[in-house]
Amino acid sequence: MAERKIGSKLLFSELEFIASRSDGPGGQNVNKVNSKITLRFNVTLSAILTSDEKQMLQRKLAGQLTKEGVLVIQAKESRSQLQNKEDVVAKFDRILSKASVVVKQRKKTKLSKNAKEKRIQGKKINAEKKKWRQKP
Repeated sequence: MAERKIGSKLLFSELEFIASRSDGPGGQNVNKVNSKITLRFNVTLSAILTSDEKQMLQRKLAGQLTKEGVLVIQAKESRSQLQNKEDVVAKFDRILSKASVVVKQRKKTKLSKNAKEKRIQGKKINAEKKKWRQKP
């Protein structure tokens, strides 16, 4: 089965955006405009993700999910609601792409006889040098 890229484009219909008042930059504007954007994505109730993808995200994002399995991300850096929405979507994509990376398993390798022999010879040469440095 081909690996599919999990991201905001695939999951956009399941993302919930909430606008609220920000404590970020904006001066008096902060008290009047809802510029902070909070993105909520429920991993456990997602209809688009497969059960394997849900389990992987729940395992890798365990520290960022609520008890109900909801990923909550906020953006309040900009005075613009639209810019904050773009920022929060970009953060969401970064988090998902980082979480969906499959770590390659290390293959155990064995040294060749020639490599072992070279290592032993080097040690013997070193030992011989040190032996000649000692006082008789």
